[in-house]
Amino acid sequence: MNAPVTASEDLIYSVEDGIARLTFNRPQARNALTFAMYEQMAAICETINNDRSIKALILTGAGDKAFASGTDISQFRAFKTAQDALDYEARIDRVLGALEACRVPVIAAIAGACTGGGAGIAACCDIRIGTESTRIGFPIARTLGNCLSMSNISRLVSLVGPARTKDLIFKARLVEAPEALALGLLNEVVPDVVTLQRRADETAKLVASHAPITLEVTKEAVRRIRRTLSRDEGEDLILRAYMSEDFREGMDAFLNKRAPNFKGK
Repeated sequence: MNAPVTASEDLIYSVEDGIARLTFNRPQARNALTFAMYEQMAAICETINNDRSIKALILTGAGDKAFASGTDISQFRAFKTAQDALDYEARIDRVLGALEACRVPVIAAIAGACTGGGAGIAACCDIRIGTESTRIGFPIARTLGNCLSMSNISRLVSLVGPARTKDLIFKARLVEAPEALALGLLNEVVPDVVTLQRRADETAKLVASHAPITLEVTKEAVRRIRRTLSRDEGEDLILRAYMSEDFREGMDAFLNKRAPNFKGK
């Protein structure tokens, strides 16, 4: 049995009997991720890649209100230049790329809201299990006025197709569990959080009992099949969103709990 390890107060990591568990632990902020949490998640994926005793990874959020609500918006206040925007999206692409390429099966146990960057994290996982209260979406068109990273758009198109990707983002709606299951955003829906955690454990133990190389090869083959937009292909799109007046307006409105007034500038 592996001894528990704590990554930080905000990101709790433990390993037991070959099953790793990573918990986003900011329930007071709907488990929004800080930049430090993103980096810790990437480092944990590297640790798992180097530890052959680990057979599966479960991602979950503390409490029952949210899996993860994306990046902590207050961190965008420091954005001043075009390079800040490019560096942020490069970080997201790198970290989520590390999660997607993690050699073991990754299971997302999703209770409550799974939005923005949190939904991007879920899209990187191999198996997504939700509850009847789970809601998934990318509501940025009505909140911040920014954009998804190029890798996140690529993953979403791969999961649900281009038409549904545009429907989700254009309408800025949160998809309820039954529709998320039908679309492929969830693989399974269970009644409640207690059942969710039990089912995630059962699934992790199941895949951990199977031939690890078969799982690794299959996972990597699927990853290679899916084409990801490169940074060069997406830099102009990132700058158009993050350098806009609308993004500043969206951020200010979000932080001050008011409706944004977007002008398309």
